[in-house]
Amino acid sequence: MKSLILLTTALLSAASAESFEVRQITFDNRNHDLDNNQNFSRDGQWLIYDTRNPGIGEGRTLEKVHIDTGEIQIIYSPPFIEGQGPGIGATSLSPTSDRVVFIHGPWKETGRPYDFTWRRGGLISFDGTGPFTFADARDMTPPYTVGALRGGTHRHEWDGTGQWLGFTYNDQIMKDQGTDLRTIGVTKLGSPVKVDNPDPMKFEGDGEGFSVLVVEVVPHPKPGSDEVNRAASDSWIGLQGYTKKDGILQRGRAFIGKTVSRSGEEIDEVFVVDIPEDLTQPGELGPLEGTDTAYPAPPQGASQRRLTWTEKWPHPGAIGTCWTSPDGNWITFLAHDDQGLQQIFALSPLGGDPVQLTALEAGVADSPRWSPEGKGLVSVAKDGRVFVINGPRKEMEYEIHEPIWLTQEKDTTTTKVVWSTQGDRIAFNREVASENGNAMQIFVVGVPD
Repeated sequence: MKSLILLTTALLSAASAESFEVRQITFDNRNHDLDNNQNFSRDGQWLIYDTRNPGIGEGRTLEKVHIDTGEIQIIYSPPFIEGQGPGIGATSLSPTSDRVVFIHGPWKETGRPYDFTWRRGGLISFDGTGPFTFADARDMTPPYTVGALRGGTHRHEWDGTGQWLGFTYNDQIMKDQGTDLRTIGVTKLGSPVKVDNPDPMKFEGDGEGFSVLVVEVVPHPKPGSDEVNRAASDSWIGLQGYTKKDGILQRGRAFIGKTVSRSGEEIDEVFVVDIPEDLTQPGELGPLEGTDTAYPAPPQGASQRRLTWTEKWPHPGAIGTCWTSPDGNWITFLAHDDQGLQQIFALSPLGGDPVQLTALEAGVADSPRWSPEGKGLVSVAKDGRVFVINGPRKEMEYEIHEPIWLTQEKDTTTTKVVWSTQGDRIAFNREVASENGNAMQIFVVGVPD
């Protein structure tokens, strides 16, 4: 890793001693899990969350809380099936409409409990009214349906247009063959997929969008190659994509891929996959819908490439979620510095050397989230304090940013920071003890101009 020129940002350094009001806004003794999603309503007045207990498989309600009044409303609560779920959670709001996407396990009795391969992307309205639908179609019965999936989707994320969803995925058909690898896919809404004669016992059904996998995973990557056996921790690059060297705007997702080094060590690295506008054309790796012995293959034009090679770093590996700046110019992730402390790094989706942004004494605990205008980042230190820093600047090759501490309490249960749509507040989770046990509560704090 290159040595760093330590530079401080004068604005942040001068404000580092300021304190900001921290308010707890949920209090009842249930979990109120933000799950690191797009949780703020478009007007910035509400936060959506789930009530998993403790996992999503036990999730029974999706709710929203008004930040100023504390009013709580249930927006979705399907019938609970003992021993099965249905398992709902990980709510995320569209940036362009009042629609919520979330994880949904089997909604009718299937005899199978909620599982990584038994979940889909549910869609409901923010006010809890209107029809419930699934984003991704599911077809487990050969011949498989093009545009449908055969497994479970998770970590659904809207792009800036509100027309695309990204997700991670586990395939049931391949799991039955003894191979269970996590990978990444996308759904293009507005291109509905119909499944003929869906079997409710297999959780089959239609979807609002056309779904494909976009990353190739293999069980045993060749040592020293760019092959991966796991792809996850992904996000859209920019609200509209990123600008390639030829000036063309490209839709893509950044993710962490698990590689195998020349010495045989598994190392997580940062990757990018470009996503074509047309998902319907099969690529060279096989049919979009997959076969009985192969994963669904990426469409023509889906191209993945590696951005980091940390094998020679003192402490190799990329960590956390690859959140990106709204303009698509930067991808942030966590990695260890030369002292072995976890810090925030950034790099361009076009490639180049990663830039270290923090040098916190105890290190950084949470993947940073970008402010809506793309000028700042929020994260959590290892001691549980929430902080913000300026984002990377193109004119500075190496730059360490001094943090503004938004919270002073050193509580290591602090996690899942989310920036408001207006950029004026940050929400986060913190575990709070009560007479009836501990529960995850939601807090909010203001941020500097």
